[in-house]
Amino acid sequence: MATPLRSFLVGAARLAVPRSSHSSIASRPILRPRTSLVQTAHRWAQPAFANAARSFHSSPAALHGGKGRPKPGEGVTLHFKRANGEVTTVEANVGDDIVDVSWEYDLDIEAACEKSVACSTCHVILEEDVYDKLEEPDDDENDMLDLAFGLTDTSRLGCQVKVTKDMDGTTITLPSATRNLRVDGSKPTPH
Repeated sequence: MATPLRSFLVGAARLAVPRSSHSSIASRPILRPRTSLVQTAHRWAQPAFANAARSFHSSPAALHGGKGRPKPGEGVTLHFKRANGEVTTVEANVGDDIVDVSWEYDLDIEAACEKSVACSTCHVILEEDVYDKLEEPDDDENDMLDLAFGLTDTSRLGCQVKVTKDMDGTTITLPSATRNLRVDGSKPTPH
């Protein structure tokens, strides 16, 4: 079955040679079209509106992840405790998740799946009073927490924990290791 473009090219090639009942095919000169068959076919295949003027618009860029750092003194104070005992204190925006905060301050939370609840590399350990105020983890989060290294009763995935005013002054403990099923030690860059 011939495609429309192939049919057009064959037809255009036939039209390029004039037919006369008084001349043989061998004696006819080969006439070359002014535009190549490919150019003609390309123009033929374009929709009618392709040459119309287009108006482009600009939308503000969609921001992925957090809202950036809050103004000093206006955020929620969080203390991140690493496995070696080092504590880093940061300010976070209400509504950011723990992974956004860690990316903003270059803390050591991996989040290999980029917050799609497909790994346990953003596993954090919360204080009991903060943990009790959060909604229960859903089935997807529980499935991933089963894979987490050093799981505790107050473990959550950082990508699923939103910062609230109630968290002001809390300490979030980072586990000593993670289980990355992708590639151990690889860290994706946030976009």
